[in-house]
Amino acid sequence: MTPPKPSRRPERPWFSSGPTAKRPGWSPEGALGSALVGRGIRAPAAMARVADALERTRAVLEIPDEFKLVLIPGSDTGAMEAAMWSMLGARRVQALAYDAFGQIWAADVLKHLRLEAELLEAPFGRMADLSRVDPEADLVFVWNGTTAGVKVPSGEFIASDRKGLTFCDATSAAFAMDLPWDKLDVTTFSFQKALGGEAGIGMAVLSPRAIERLDAFTPDRPLPKLMRLHKDGRADRDLLEGGMINTYSLLVIEDWIDALRWAARAGGLEALKRRTAENFAVLSAWVERTPWVDFFCKDPAIRSETSVTLEFVDPKAKALSTERRAALAGRLCSALEKEGAALDVYSHRMAPPGLRIWCGCTVEASDLDALTPWLDWAYAVAAAELEPA
Repeated sequence: MTPPKPSRRPERPWFSSGPTAKRPGWSPEGALGSALVGRGIRAPAAMARVADALERTRAVLEIPDEFKLVLIPGSDTGAMEAAMWSMLGARRVQALAYDAFGQIWAADVLKHLRLEAELLEAPFGRMADLSRVDPEADLVFVWNGTTAGVKVPSGEFIASDRKGLTFCDATSAAFAMDLPWDKLDVTTFSFQKALGGEAGIGMAVLSPRAIERLDAFTPDRPLPKLMRLHKDGRADRDLLEGGMINTYSLLVIEDWIDALRWAARAGGLEALKRRTAENFAVLSAWVERTPWVDFFCKDPAIRSETSVTLEFVDPKAKALSTERRAALAGRLCSALEKEGAALDVYSHRMAPPGLRIWCGCTVEASDLDALTPWLDWAYAVAAAELEPA
């Protein structure tokens, strides 16, 4: 028998892992009212807005002064691609692949850049053997697996005296987790993740060692303009000082500034991490007491606190084929969306069927608390629909 519907719905049912929920209290009028629409992107006023966004980003993430922030088209994907294509090839490469995006970056290294590389792999839900990371090699890796719900436990596996560079995709870790800047040389993320910005612009944070690589190494491969970090055989100084490769949306820039202002008002990085931890604690407590669901990642030490992936562990669900489990997840998510209780919580298309619920800092713990009874209700509805007549 289908249980009764819960009496309370989340006030903000946005639990997507990208774009993520807007900050509490966001409105188009409040966030975008100062946008310099219709202005030339290189007009002094527009450039001042870009510079403001970069400095606010540096302040919230506590990025060292000697690091440079570079805006790159194409969100996090564009930032990672530009860095890899512009900088890899000077040393041996290792690629850490434990989630879908790690696999994508590994494929770029091996199949498209055609570099000799060592692949450090792990199945979804697990972590590769980090003891195999070689400080002599360049390392390409994801800090937090958005698709697998797995994160690296810390930066301890990266040598402080390494010779190679680290290329870190931190798009679902930035603004939610500790990022040890002394261990990271190229760190990328997108506006659309932890602070709920809009898509289209990525950011690469470059250490002095990364800039030295750009100055000393120019790849012999052709590079399209959208991925080109060099100019006249060295790092493009205009980009390093806040210039741009092409025209960016000033609406997106203004929305990003609004998100950063909220982050500062909320208490900065420590407050953002605390909010994320509180959100995760609500969902984790529900998982612990719920028999039909479990974390896809079984090891708490490497379990993501932002992009939380869940699998069905009820014996009847476990006995279903992958296709039928996908149908179960689809019905569950449709029931939630129809009721306005949760939007976009289906697992990533490259992950096993299940649920993926964002617990980052722009989500309210009270909304996650209100969500959990609806998850129980929707699972019961979806499971009943899949039972044979």
